[in-house]
Amino acid sequence: MEENLHRVSRSPDVGTHNQNDSVAEDNRRRRHYNHHTHGVQAKDSADWNAVDDLDFEILNFHSSPSNADDDMDFEIVNFHSSPSSPSPVVTNDEPLRLPIPMSGLGVPNEQLFVTQRSLPELARGPPYFYYENVVLAPWETISRHLYDVAPEFVDSSFICAAARERGYVHNLPISNRYLIQPPPKHTIQEVLPLTKNWWPTWDTRTKLNCIFTVNASSQLTNRIRSALEASRGEPPEEIKRYVIEQCEKWNLIWVGQNKAVPLEVNEIETLMGFPIYHTRGGGGISRAERLKSLSNSFQVDTLAYHLSVLKPLFPDGINVLSLFTGIGGGELALHRLQIPMKTVVSVEFSQANKYILRDFWERTNQKGVLIEFEDVQDLTKDIIVELMKQFGGFDIVIGGSPCNNHAGGNRVTPNCLEGEQSLMFYEYCRVLNVVRQTAKEMRRS
Repeated sequence: MEENLHRVSRSPDVGTHNQNDSVAEDNRRRRHYNHHTHGVQAKDSADWNAVDDLDFEILNFHSSPSNADDDMDFEIVNFHSSPSSPSPVVTNDEPLRLPIPMSGLGVPNEQLFVTQRSLPELARGPPYFYYENVVLAPWETISRHLYDVAPEFVDSSFICAAARERGYVHNLPISNRYLIQPPPKHTIQEVLPLTKNWWPTWDTRTKLNCIFTVNASSQLTNRIRSALEASRGEPPEEIKRYVIEQCEKWNLIWVGQNKAVPLEVNEIETLMGFPIYHTRGGGGISRAERLKSLSNSFQVDTLAYHLSVLKPLFPDGINVLSLFTGIGGGELALHRLQIPMKTVVSVEFSQANKYILRDFWERTNQKGVLIEFEDVQDLTKDIIVELMKQFGGFDIVIGGSPCNNHAGGNRVTPNCLEGEQSLMFYEYCRVLNVVRQTAKEMRRS
């Protein structure tokens, strides 16, 4: 498969990027990834059984070759042009080569961006599709089943204050993307201004790490506080290093003198681009459920940046088929872009997530129709065709299959698509194929 990509540089009035800053940021990221090899102390591991999986995920999540080119490399994996071609096995020992910086086809305020690309013929034109998954996912296999479209890898830290490295396969236009307004805040202190008063000068973090479902234990935060208080002033370098490692690993923020704590749910909502209390869903949803839902969601600002190209195409509204909807990141992105949702057919298994989506739909006074399915397998070909005839077709199929089997100790096979949840990717492909084929037939009739 080949995609012709045309790269250009932004003019100075659009935005510039200091090369020294770029090198410094790359070095910071590499140091950040490398420090996770130390893990945490055994007594912390006893508090959180998932810590080994977290270390494994972080290490592989950010793997990159030592001789990476300065220019962005869009030929990241060797995609085959034929669906029948054999797929190489991607093992834990051979992580995917990922671009550094992970800025996809272009992000705001970066020098290089792609103005046009030539998609494989089968992928061109509407209905559009947009599929997201973690960077550890088997992207060669995913791409081959999605019309041989190459993934776009993006780290959300280019757009917001938290890292979230994901791959996206889509056939959307890529020119004239824009950020939702007001634009997302880029640094920790901008998002959480009350931390400024307590942030030590030797903690130079401006971005947070990827959001996970596990939090640091109270034993760890107490140990950090005790170590700093025992220093009686400027802590020695070894204490600083230890504290910074734990703060980066667990996304700790400063809320008092020598007091570093995990993020609260409402703070994570803000970092992920959701309004505060979005995941309360009208009440009755536990903190653990809210954290899990947020960690598996879209980063809304990044998603909206990609979907912004749809606004001039659908001024009168859009029909959406939302697979594995989660907490409604796609719907929120369209709402914030002021793209009316005429119809949303949502497929979501989690009852908590369905409560959250319904609550969003009601609170934002949506005028369109919301239809919910619990199981994607209930979307048979006949039902999809009937829905498309009823509403005039779907304009976009958006979603990302559950990624639990792609990360850390949850990886069940080398190619990561044989786990119970990850198999849902093939349901996404099945539904998308029916939608695109039916749309073609409807245009002919």
